[in-house]
Amino acid sequence: MHFTRFLLSLPAIILAFITMGSKTFSQEQVDLTSMSAFKKTGPNWQIAGDLKADPTQKHHFTVSPGKGVLVNQPTKDARENLFTQLEHGDLDIELDYMMAAGSNAGIYLQGRYEVQMLDSWGILRPNSGDNGGIYERWDDARPEGKKGYEGYAPRQNVSKAPGLWQHVTISFQAPRFAAGKKISNARFIRVELNGVLIHENVELTGPTRSSMAEDEVALGPIMIQGDHGPVALRHIKITQFNKQKPVLDGITASIYKGKFVTLPSLATIKPVSQKTTNIITANLDGIPANDFLVRYAGTIHIKEPGEYHFNLNTSGGPGLLKINNKEVLPTATKSRKGNVVLQTGDWPFELVYAKHEDWNKPSLALESSGPGVRNFSMTDEAMPAGNDTDPILVNASENTILRSFVDLPGGKRVVHAVNVGSEEGLHYTYDMDNGMLVQIWRGEFLDATPMWHSRGDGSSRPTGSVLHFGQPRIQVYRGINTSDSTGASFLPKGYLLDDKNRPIFIYFVYGKKLTDAIRVLENMQGLSREINIANDGEQMMYKIAEGSSFEEIDNSTYLVGDKSYYLKLDEISGGKPFIRDLNGTKELVVPVKSKLRYSIIF
Repeated sequence: MHFTRFLLSLPAIILAFITMGSKTFSQEQVDLTSMSAFKKTGPNWQIAGDLKADPTQKHHFTVSPGKGVLVNQPTKDARENLFTQLEHGDLDIELDYMMAAGSNAGIYLQGRYEVQMLDSWGILRPNSGDNGGIYERWDDARPEGKKGYEGYAPRQNVSKAPGLWQHVTISFQAPRFAAGKKISNARFIRVELNGVLIHENVELTGPTRSSMAEDEVALGPIMIQGDHGPVALRHIKITQFNKQKPVLDGITASIYKGKFVTLPSLATIKPVSQKTTNIITANLDGIPANDFLVRYAGTIHIKEPGEYHFNLNTSGGPGLLKINNKEVLPTATKSRKGNVVLQTGDWPFELVYAKHEDWNKPSLALESSGPGVRNFSMTDEAMPAGNDTDPILVNASENTILRSFVDLPGGKRVVHAVNVGSEEGLHYTYDMDNGMLVQIWRGEFLDATPMWHSRGDGSSRPTGSVLHFGQPRIQVYRGINTSDSTGASFLPKGYLLDDKNRPIFIYFVYGKKLTDAIRVLENMQGLSREINIANDGEQMMYKIAEGSSFEEIDNSTYLVGDKSYYLKLDEISGGKPFIRDLNGTKELVVPVKSKLRYSIIF
């Protein structure tokens, strides 16, 4: 598509210092109670309390007054881009955003490097101009068809429907300069869209198309495109990384020989060798292949006071971290995380690692982050210990079924889960014990590493953008007001496969046979579910959804939860649907005699 030149500006930041007991940390959040966080812009930008978008109506929002949501509604005469008062270098930014149908926008880090925001719902093979894409650079001097270059498509399309909130997290590293010359390019370290990693370590040789400027700088504003279509943003959080990271020096490595299953008191034994070093590693010259202990001691220089976070990973034996003679990470095997408040100054540093398991490769990795300091490695290990297993991924190039355990948020495990993958790229998990659709997701199918690696635990997990439907529970009731579910009267009978290898689930409730068929909608825009009940004249209550709220859009469509998904009632052979509150949870219940068909659109 053609892009006119546009500017992006994101809300200015309020920096708050918060003290909780002995912990002190900084938090930056965009103020969306007014437009004060932004440079002066056009009337197309406003602060609102809420809004909604009809997925069938292009370029349209219905806006409600209030505070907390930043809304852009461009017109012919008002289509300005928005810039933050904040100018930034390295930062992380996360936010929710909503697209109107057919709409187009983008967020530019330093006003120069764009992550695209677009209504890409239903696009099967996204490119760099689709939602979550890193937009291409542009050069009019290049040949036709090659003017755009260095664009990066998202790894998969996990975009949601217009009118639903989407969530993006961006980790950005600004270009580096020395003596007025650029010495390293800007990078998108990570971009996650709707919980899925879509970019990692993408280098940018220069500004992307339609940036605010063609030069590159150490500091620049965030820019949000305002001239291409309606977009709304909320819950904008920004963390700047503009402080000096801790530095180690004067490091001495003391090497001990022996099988140390637990860490001994080093005051009672002597090292076999000792040397100065400028690196911390499990593979230092002079360290044996096994049955050893190495103690690194030196000084850690803290430039920025505050709370620091440490993550220690070892393989083959325990590790220990002390700072200022206090244990930050007590004796740990494999992985341990801990926090410590450090003041500006120089403090004694001690890191101990012992290896005694001869079947493991030696590995020692220590990472740290702190106030204004992005997570970084303090050792020479590129990969933390314990992360060297290649994932075992199950693709669904055709309709695929995999039985496994499935762990849900809140600690619930579905023990008779049927994971159904489609060639279209939309998948779901069905709970055989409750006749319930427990989750659906868009993108890749399953990560079966937890099930098949080593001894395994029998579980698999989705590898796309997941929509959960609450804790599994029986969904069919007798009587409008009862809270008594089918309980022991629920009898699962497995499933049959249709001519395309798609399951039709079968179960009995109160002696009545039910069939349950779930199918992918066109362009993977959601799922259609059809339930047929053997009809003997009795009307059953079928709970099809639960959530914090149900907003009725028309007499057959509901917006569920915090604008999480749409639910459309396509066919009902019973009475009128109703919403009830059961033990603090709202439920959408449909009286059904013989047939219920509805769609989940997200």
